[in-house]
Amino acid sequence: MAETGATTPRERYRAQVRAEVKQRAWEQIATAGASALSLNAIAKQMGLSGPALYRYFAGRDELITELIRDAYRSLADAFRASAATGTGLAGLAHTLRAWALDDPQRYFLVYGTPVPGYHAPDDVTALAAEIMASLLDALADAPSADTSDRPSDGPSAPFAARLEGLGREWADGHPAPAAALRRALAFWTRLHGVLSLELAGHFTGMGFDPAHLFAAELTTLTGREDDGRSG
Repeated sequence: MAETGATTPRERYRAQVRAEVKQRAWEQIATAGASALSLNAIAKQMGLSGPALYRYFAGRDELITELIRDAYRSLADAFRASAATGTGLAGLAHTLRAWALDDPQRYFLVYGTPVPGYHAPDDVTALAAEIMASLLDALADAPSADTSDRPSDGPSAPFAARLEGLGREWADGHPAPAAALRRALAFWTRLHGVLSLELAGHFTGMGFDPAHLFAAELTTLTGREDDGRSG
């Protein structure tokens, strides 16, 4: 994603170089994974010296942070656009799947195996919370499915109690009730589970279309039949 706000020739050139570095980084990630990301290798591909490239990114972690920011921002924007159409939970689910299928490496960078030694800054966490807030807002307007919103009085009761407290921090202070937090977790983890397995190729040769499994999970979570056309 190109930098914005550049006005002078030097600023425009800097934005262009940073955009190319990020594109080269995505190519590296697609080939060898984020943990193998190398600024020196990118510099060589671009005909620059290592020290020259470090004028644009201070190090690997800064580059990874920019890639993660771009990824989260694109999903947050997609969720916001979906929510604005009134498609509800089903729309968000199909938006998530379309976003993931459009660029699996982008998906795995933010929702796959963490990059060893990398710690995201607070503003990245805030972007993730913005995405979750869109889900919680949609849940506030959605009818409860039969199995995902029952009061917990069995073995899951301790977890429900924890959500009432710590869930507030996890949801970045969103005022959704504990029941909505439980539904959000079920929605998020189950759909990501299907997506992660699909994108990693684990359904290959199993004789079914992963889109149908995704739709079946969505039906269970929302309590409504899904025709796959929402969002």
